[in-house]
Amino acid sequence: MSEGATVAAESSGKRSASARGALAGLAAAALFGLSAPVGKRLVEGADPQLLAGLLYGGAALGFWLVRAAHRSPTAEAPLRRADLPAVAGVALLGGAIGPVLLLIGLSRVSSVAGSLLLNLEAPATILLAALLFGEHLGRRVLGAAFCIVAGAALLGFRPGEIAIDPWGALCIALACGAWGLDNNLTQKLSHKDPFAIVRIKATSAALANVGIASARGVDWPSPGFIAIAAGVGFASYGVSVLLDAYALRLVGAAREAAYFATAPFVGALAAVALFGEPLGAVDLLAMLVMVLGVALLLRERHAHSHVHEVADHEHAHSHDEHHQHEHGPDDPPGEPHVHVHHHVPLVHDHPHLPDLHHRHRH
Repeated sequence: MSEGATVAAESSGKRSASARGALAGLAAAALFGLSAPVGKRLVEGADPQLLAGLLYGGAALGFWLVRAAHRSPTAEAPLRRADLPAVAGVALLGGAIGPVLLLIGLSRVSSVAGSLLLNLEAPATILLAALLFGEHLGRRVLGAAFCIVAGAALLGFRPGEIAIDPWGALCIALACGAWGLDNNLTQKLSHKDPFAIVRIKATSAALANVGIASARGVDWPSPGFIAIAAGVGFASYGVSVLLDAYALRLVGAAREAAYFATAPFVGALAAVALFGEPLGAVDLLAMLVMVLGVALLLRERHAHSHVHEVADHEHAHSHDEHHQHEHGPDDPPGEPHVHVHHHVPLVHDHPHLPDLHHRHRH
């Protein structure tokens, strides 16, 4: 293959990864966005901590059933002992602390205020990705993120309808901070089996929240209510987290956060369809601004000469430009496959995103 053809193939592959990451991130946002208007109604009929446990319980049950139905070996890298600190952080911050703080906050503020405050998750994730986790942010990414977050803040805004309780607002803000850390820790784990991450996160969150709520002696809702909460949880706290993990793998935490910030768009449309809430001119303007932000992200192209340092790690891979290594007799055949492999130093220039192999200085 000629040099020009090689560069074209690499560019096409990166565009494909960007498109897949965008699709996964937007789908994750849509599923989570659906839970906002439904969760606002559900929290009226159950203790917030118990409801959080039921939502994650539905996700855990669904993903354990998926594992039982598919016993064939996965093509993903398994979680190892070295991953336990990050897994524990994801389970604690994203599975236990964040949902409870959110539901407590939603019970103390108006629907509009809750929707506006939830937009803090995206800037929290982006700032943490840049300041603590070394993710590069270009001007296009920052501009796109600003458009999406600003549009989400406008979405559903109606003067005079914001009822702010300071403790409720603080709880939602802290929940967004917890999810910001959760997103970045999940990105560090995203080259491992996403199904295993969801199972661990959902199961630990369900057990912790249901256990504590039961010890507090809260009243349990009806079986029908539990079934509805479990169904919502499987889609919005299970499948959404799975798709989010794939988006984090492909495009990084900051870009994923921008895509995920479109969740209020779906929540607003769901509120219209399910509960007859109207959409005004400001709402439509907000949606157009968010669409502009997504379009900016999809058109991003980041390329420069960069260095890959020596590394040894384990993840699913094919033998592309980043994976040219020898195999031992015990390494699995076929591609993609999973085994511990060695990266030699490499310097090259091609379009790339901040995935596992592209966390370098700029």
